Amino acid sequence: MSVHSRGIKPTLTADDGALAKAPPMPRHLSPQAKSEWRRIMPQLIARQIITKGDLAGVEHYCTCVGIVRQIEEERAAAGGAIDVKLFGVLNRAAQTARQLAAEYGLTPTSRTRIGNARQGSDDADNPLDV
Repeated sequence: MSVHSRGIKPTLTADDGALAKAPPMPRHLSPQAKSEWRRIMPQLIARQIITKGDLAGVEHYCTCVGIVRQIEEERAAAGGAIDVKLFGVLNRAAQTARQLAAEYGLTPTSRTRIGNARQGSDDADNPLDV
């Protein structure tokens, strides 16, 4: 019986070229996307998993989250009515944001993968280390 890794994501580890401080926020982002950038960037920098090459993907993630939030704000302002066309856009943006979030360790499962990669770097006196 052969062992395959199809569908299994590799463990995330700290990158040698990781950014040490947050880069400037792209000016063209919507206010909602800028809010997401400010929320996630400190986490990504602290985990040392974001490099200059990853910034476009992070920007796309923030854009998708911004689209979802903007559509939700507009829907709430319109009395909660659901526009079928906007729902399709919202659905695709939410799906893309979720996929990109998993790539950058922003979901519970992907954070667990990061945690597993760093277990060996903790102090030896960790009472939870089995």
